[in-house]
Amino acid sequence: MLTILGALLLFSYAYFYQAGGWNQNSRFALVRAILERKTLQIDAYQLHTGDRALWEGHYYSDKAPGVSLSGLAPAAAAMLVARLVNVDPMGFPGLAWTSYVATVWVAGVFTVLAALAVFITIRRWGYSQDAALFAALAFGIGGPAWCYATLFMAHGMTAGCLAAALALVLFLDEADARRRCDVAVAIGFATGWATVAELQAAIPASLIVALSLARIASIARDDLMPFMWRLVAAGAACAVVLLGYNALAFGSPLHLGYQSEEHFEELKRGFFGITAPEWWRVRELLIGSYRGLLPLWPLAAFAPVGLIAAARTGRRRATALAALGIAVYYLALNASYHYWEGGWAYGPRQIMSAMPFVALGLGPLWDVRRAWWRALLGAAFVVGTALTVVAESTNPQPPADIKSPLPDLLWPAFRDGDLSLNTQTMVHGTPPGGARPAADVPRAAWNLGEIAGLHGLTSLAPLGVVWMAGAITLWRAREQ
Repeated sequence: MLTILGALLLFSYAYFYQAGGWNQNSRFALVRAILERKTLQIDAYQLHTGDRALWEGHYYSDKAPGVSLSGLAPAAAAMLVARLVNVDPMGFPGLAWTSYVATVWVAGVFTVLAALAVFITIRRWGYSQDAALFAALAFGIGGPAWCYATLFMAHGMTAGCLAAALALVLFLDEADARRRCDVAVAIGFATGWATVAELQAAIPASLIVALSLARIASIARDDLMPFMWRLVAAGAACAVVLLGYNALAFGSPLHLGYQSEEHFEELKRGFFGITAPEWWRVRELLIGSYRGLLPLWPLAAFAPVGLIAAARTGRRRATALAALGIAVYYLALNASYHYWEGGWAYGPRQIMSAMPFVALGLGPLWDVRRAWWRALLGAAFVVGTALTVVAESTNPQPPADIKSPLPDLLWPAFRDGDLSLNTQTMVHGTPPGGARPAADVPRAAWNLGEIAGLHGLTSLAPLGVVWMAGAITLWRAREQ
């Protein structure tokens, strides 16, 4: 079942190419700089993005390097394939192909990993297979996480690493001494790389590490030191990558790109723009029409109840409370950040890394065996999935000046069959043509149906066919 679930989700993510934006262009500029020019400086690409750091007369990506470094191998492979079929990797089609492959790997595959981790964690908690499948699908396609699985950003990778690390903690109870050491290395790498991809992941990563140490101490105290040293060594290897990058780019291992940010002066306030939570931001992040999560993913409103219910049982308590704590941390962090709205974004972008932990609360709720209750959850799932399809098909990066993206831009465009609105390539600093460009303005985004020659809403038909086949296959696997 996990294989079928993973394949269905990966196809759903790979079906869409969302093209450029400041965030992803900054990360992709670093990929190109390393592969094409053997440097960390993005001087040759600095006009492609406003998310850049200026240090000693040279431009650098202002982002943590994990996503760009992870994208090097798939980007290099894509460039090689392009050359083999006589496509110029530096031309628009070649760059679109390369960035598409890199995005599927960095964002898509790791979001699939997060969904599978949700499934495994709920099963390890002792809930039913149906509950685990519902929660994994609710995360994977039922909410905004799907949108960020198709963008060359850090949220999918961070979510996958952190969710996998928490799932691995639950394997410690049954593993022997040798396998516990393997789990220690895996947790160390997962939490470490999450931080290399997204610096703010350091706090939830530390929580999961502490949880794993406490768990191993409670079940096999003699294994604590070997476990800890392996975990620390794996995490330290990731830290070396981050500190080494900072040293090579900025002359000091502790110098972060945001310290030399060329724009966004408010980053100089507090800790890189983070001060204290503002309650009005919490309200806007949860229920606002601009960036509110609950109007876009109604199931998230129920999830805290499920996490609290799971925490009532001793063997689930620590991991359930950790999941709840990580979700609250990201909400508080986003509400403390001056640029809380996340720029051009669908929903509250800054908390997307917490979505698999929110989804964990849906498993316990599904196992409440009342027909009306499951009908309510199912209806909320359908609504969230439908809204996400609308955003994914049109533009999961609505311009920041549109204060109600769904009713004002995304739904009217979807209703009219005007899909793939983004005109900003990986080499454009701004998108030509406006939020809803005219028909004759070239679109940078596309879906596979459009590549196959279909138009408008008809271009989503192949995705629908695959979903129907996947649903039938999952049902048969469930019965077996």
